[in-house]
Amino acid sequence: MKSELKVTLIRHTPDVEKLIASAAKLCYSQVGIDSIEEGLTVESTDKFLDRLMSMGHESPIEHAVFTFGVEGVSRVLTHQLVRHRIASYSQQSQRYVKLEQFEYVIPPAIEEDEEAKALFVKAMEEDQKYYNQITKKLFEKNYKKYIAKGYSEKKAKMMAEKTSIEDARYVFPNACETKIVFTMNARTLFNFFNHRCCNRAQWEIRQLATEMLRQVKAVAPTLFKYCGPSCINDPCPEGNMTCGHIQEVREKFKNL
Repeated sequence: MKSELKVTLIRHTPDVEKLIASAAKLCYSQVGIDSIEEGLTVESTDKFLDRLMSMGHESPIEHAVFTFGVEGVSRVLTHQLVRHRIASYSQQSQRYVKLEQFEYVIPPAIEEDEEAKALFVKAMEEDQKYYNQITKKLFEKNYKKYIAKGYSEKKAKMMAEKTSIEDARYVFPNACETKIVFTMNARTLFNFFNHRCCNRAQWEIRQLATEMLRQVKAVAPTLFKYCGPSCINDPCPEGNMTCGHIQEVREKFKNL
């Protein structure tokens, strides 16, 4: 069953831009903690924050955190996502969740080719069939083992299913859909957008990163004003590997 990307900004630091401006204000003045937010109107906060972002003073933005819930993505994507290590992740487990009918992500290049898509879908269906068969065989063996060890019928069934799907999951492909909740601070998001919004990033994580950026911009437009791939503010860093579409990219993220 084909799955579709869904991204939800679940939570974020309240008054996020004012918090960052307050923390940064402490760096540049003799103000005490009790009066750290005095004088920070919406207008002055935007002006101060914009100056900070244009200067590249990023340490204060680590105080702001954003939590996303994502589903309809493949394990290919999450293997890339968790490489961004300054973050917290909670992913749906294939050890504890039995996939009676797993969903999967179809790459656009395969989706557009009728013959390739038919082969791909067939492979997914075969994976499900083999998962079910392997799970059943392992369950029967494991159930007998736990009963012989003196466990109750209820306990034996629970343990047998868990150990059976733990091994049967190895048959699943990278295309297998997964769900994940993760939290990043704003500075980590800057880095994430810098790398993953780039045209040279893998298509699926680029799609995720672009949607995440769209959502955080709605919450904190000044904070994320200059975010996106490296080339929107500076020359493309990819050298001979550049996508060659810098103007289109800049226009896209300007209007995101």
